[in-house]
Amino acid sequence: MSDPKPFTVEWHAADVGRVLEQVRGYPFPLAPAVEDGWAYGCDAHFLKGLCAHWLDGYDWRAAVHDLNRFPQFTAKVEDFDIHFVHVVGEAGGRRPLLLSHGWPGSHYEFWGAIEKLAFPSRFGGDAADAFDVVVPSLPGFGFSSKPTRPIGQRGTARLFNALMTEVLGYDRYLAQGGDWGAMITSWLGLDHGAQGKSQGAKAIHLNMLGFRPKDGPIGEAEQMWAAMAGAYTQMMGAYLQLQVTRPQSVAWLGAGNPVGQAAWIVERFHDWSDLRTKPFSEVYSMDQLLTNVMVYVMTGSFTTGAWYYRGLLEEGGLSAIEGARCETPTAYAAYGGETYIPAPPRSYVERAYNITRWSELPTGGHFAAMEEPDLFVEDVRAWGREAT
Repeated sequence: MSDPKPFTVEWHAADVGRVLEQVRGYPFPLAPAVEDGWAYGCDAHFLKGLCAHWLDGYDWRAAVHDLNRFPQFTAKVEDFDIHFVHVVGEAGGRRPLLLSHGWPGSHYEFWGAIEKLAFPSRFGGDAADAFDVVVPSLPGFGFSSKPTRPIGQRGTARLFNALMTEVLGYDRYLAQGGDWGAMITSWLGLDHGAQGKSQGAKAIHLNMLGFRPKDGPIGEAEQMWAAMAGAYTQMMGAYLQLQVTRPQSVAWLGAGNPVGQAAWIVERFHDWSDLRTKPFSEVYSMDQLLTNVMVYVMTGSFTTGAWYYRGLLEEGGLSAIEGARCETPTAYAAYGGETYIPAPPRSYVERAYNITRWSELPTGGHFAAMEEPDLFVEDVRAWGREAT
């Protein structure tokens, strides 16, 4: 372990210039002349518009300034230099909250929520709801160091627990996550729960399912959900199968190809976001999408981000999470526009977790904190009042 060292994001003009030259010279392949280009992958019209903005509208220096908006650090935890944002809010050290992102997101997903969680009184809220907010980059992602071989979610939970308790000195903390962050947070609850111990995760909050009950779906509602989720995985889960089994194949295709990386990442944002009431272009700005992409491109994280799926397999695969039950008090937030893994019936989740809070949010999808930061903050605050 090491003490935290202040960290500043620095992108050099020459390095950014090389990326932009690759974008400028990208030979766009043929795309099918169909009404819904997203049905075939990343929509060609949208991608060309995104690249045009990348070249002529995206202010990368302003993005770097924004990425340095909050205090951030690195600390040695086992073999990794873990990068993390650490905002000591109005809680003054009393209510630590760990937020874990997933793929193809980054620590930047939480940018619209961090200040509101740390300083609620700045936004008309109650200072008693404030947290100390910690947002790490997963190992192999963003500004955290890269592994020499895939690491998985259980290993990441071990690293993050050490970050919270040994590096930052928080005995007990709250933890929240979606996507891979939900799995990390689930392992924090199972392996590092504070029940009966002086240190660890006091309570957890998920906006995606992690563990599964060993007896599978029971009853009509659960079986209908399982059939729906299975059909979606069959139709849209090819990326997952590839990254679990052959992640280096993705790495070879993406290396030196920022447009290809952007297409692979942005397609997930399109398919997994809540588009029921507004178009994709109104859910995220192009600047938001590009800053998240640039975190991957400028740090070489596209390769090791894909490896992270193989990490699940090397930690035991699905058999490691089927039948595990987390007794740490757990909140589940079901966002109404989640398409990737829609919330199962509560009865199903309760057989895998000690559910103490269940909330249903009307809008928002897979990237809840980024899509609907105000709803996300409101729900996390309400959970925090109950959990502390």
